[in-house]
Amino acid sequence: MDRAGGYRPDMMLKPYSLGALLLTSLALPLVPPVPAVAAPAAVAPAAAPAGHTADQISRFLVRFYGKHGPSAHARRHHVSQVLLERQTNTLSDVLLCAQDRPQDIGIGPVTVAQAAGVGWATVTTHWAADRTDTFTVYVRLDTRPLRVEDVICAG
Repeated sequence: MDRAGGYRPDMMLKPYSLGALLLTSLALPLVPPVPAVAAPAAVAPAAAPAGHTADQISRFLVRFYGKHGPSAHARRHHVSQVLLERQTNTLSDVLLCAQDRPQDIGIGPVTVAQAAGVGWATVTTHWAADRTDTFTVYVRLDTRPLRVEDVICAG
């Protein structure tokens, strides 16, 4: 339109004019620029279920071993299949690394390695004449209920 209110074709906004482009771009969502050379995307590991804490594993091991060794129920329900099979092929108790029942059992501090999905503790068995023995017990962090996965005897 001109000053007199008349129509002037040269004043009309064209679809590709700067004003139309500006209005269109304001209506679009903000998108970050794409790099010229795309780097390979880092794949984030799948979120693992929350594992057991060192305190939970410690309480489990204290209950599992008790004062003199695991109960028959604990041996059936809280031991891995690998240990159950290992027990059938040996005369010694694979959960105690011994052939007898100890006078007392102590559980050391539990270490948890979240990345490995395992926790472990040193177990000390007390025998007559102030003799002691130690072994390491491993527990997986993602099992429900907790169970002893492996036992490594010291000697």
